[in-house]
Amino acid sequence: MSDGSKKRGSLLYWLGRYYLWRYRWQIAIAFVFMMLEGSMFGFLSYMMKPMFDDVLVGGSRAALNWVGIAIFTIFMIRALASVIQKVLLTRVSQLTVADIRQDLLAHLMTLDSGFHQKYGPGYLMQRIEGDVDAINKVWRILITGTGRDVIALFSLFGVALSMDWRWTLVALIGVPIMVAPSMMLQRYVRKYARRARDISAGLSTRLNEIFHGIVPIKLNRLEKYEAGRYKALTKERIRTTVASSLGQSALPGLIDVMSGIGVLGVLLYGGGEIISGQKTVGDFMAFFTAIGLAFEPLRRLGAVSGTWQIAAASIERIKELLELEPELRDPPHPVPAPKGVPEIVLKGVELNYSGSAVLRGTSFTAEAGKTTALVGASGAGKSTVFNVLTRLVDPDAGDVTIGGVRTDAMKLADLRGLFSVVSQDALLFEDSLRENILLGREDVADERLDEVLEAAHVADFVPRLPDGLDSLAGTRGSNLSGGQRQRVAIARALLRDTPILLLDEATSALDAASEQVVQAALDKLSAGRTTLVIAHRLSTIRNADKIVVMDAGHVVEEGTHDELIARDGAYARLHAMQFEDEQTV
Repeated sequence: MSDGSKKRGSLLYWLGRYYLWRYRWQIAIAFVFMMLEGSMFGFLSYMMKPMFDDVLVGGSRAALNWVGIAIFTIFMIRALASVIQKVLLTRVSQLTVADIRQDLLAHLMTLDSGFHQKYGPGYLMQRIEGDVDAINKVWRILITGTGRDVIALFSLFGVALSMDWRWTLVALIGVPIMVAPSMMLQRYVRKYARRARDISAGLSTRLNEIFHGIVPIKLNRLEKYEAGRYKALTKERIRTTVASSLGQSALPGLIDVMSGIGVLGVLLYGGGEIISGQKTVGDFMAFFTAIGLAFEPLRRLGAVSGTWQIAAASIERIKELLELEPELRDPPHPVPAPKGVPEIVLKGVELNYSGSAVLRGTSFTAEAGKTTALVGASGAGKSTVFNVLTRLVDPDAGDVTIGGVRTDAMKLADLRGLFSVVSQDALLFEDSLRENILLGREDVADERLDEVLEAAHVADFVPRLPDGLDSLAGTRGSNLSGGQRQRVAIARALLRDTPILLLDEATSALDAASEQVVQAALDKLSAGRTTLVIAHRLSTIRNADKIVVMDAGHVVEEGTHDELIARDGAYARLHAMQFEDEQTV
């Protein structure tokens, strides 16, 4: 067996084992009706013999009646079987495609941050939508074509052989001619189909970047530049799609050539026997009808072969993604998460990204129930500390403990269940404010929700919205101001009620008025929690219990605001620079 055949078999086995097997009974019922529909081709061709010999040549009126009824019955059975099997297979195809899409999305969300940095949203959207949709489009063609047409071929060639086995061999004389070219064309179609899927992913990525960055594109007058890049990719997709279509069309074209050779051979060989009286006109018409009808299923199967190459390219890519394993996993023997409000300790934490050191022996303690602020220039490693704490990435060396328990000793779900995060870019979904706060929870009493809305200062602006709490937030919260988005994120965090709070530049993008309101909400949120704050505006962390100053992955200073100002070190210099900038403004 060739490598290509093994690969195709492997893909079919994978698809069958993990998805088709779930719907085996529906497929089995559909297959019975496919057999019924396919076998009708053979019965129809066989009826040509009595129709010509007994009715058209013999002139029997009795034969005319029963032959007519038989042919009508054949068409009725074929129509009924066709409808039933197509409906069943449509349902199976939709369910299977939905299963693949859901499994793929669920799996992609388990993969590490490094994977998502390597593959952008557009690429992954194309995998979930484009590749799975490609399977959906060919699904019924593959299953129906393979099932019905293969059965039809068996029944038709059975009739042909019953008429004359030598005529059948003559009709198939062109088969060896198409074997090698057909194999070459299949490889050609697979190659260009995979390339077309890659280009489609690139187009999705480009659109995702354009629409998410439409404001800077306008401000920098990049419309023509971006349109040109998209046009270049579109031209490449057209070229590869046409090339793939050429291969797909050539496969049934080869079968047409084979059919022409076979029909010519049968006419020359069988015609002589009819003229000499060795065979009847009915024999010839039954055989010729069977062979004529057989070439059409053969032609469709040739087209299915090309269609399968396109589907196989998509199935192959989906299978590759589903078989990727996340590097960050639950430990084999997980330890329960700590209870109560925990202390957070980093000891000698080292971390490298792509060969560059990001954390270099980072050590500090965030005391339980108190607020610890991380400050420093961009690239100092502040956000990386948050990533290490939540195990979005594991350090290369050192220990990270929460409440005395190592972060890598807990289940990921238990670890991340300890944290609430409010960042500069509040993640809001295109749904109602209520759903953005509840996030699917149905166990929240109205009284508790009202308390949260009041504490987060969401209640201040909700009455002004057209539908109150049921108003849509818009795409990425576009219907709300920056301050309102932050307050919704704070309400969400309050409702989670976790022992640890991570604040990542939560007020840096707000104006003074909004910052004051949001800061008041954050103060309520951090009460009684172990809070870590990344702050750009040092004025927002003056009252922190501890300030940790970082520089190039090192902790260079620790203390309160007053203590660090008195030392006249790195923090004092940062504070002085920021004060001067504010004075200049």
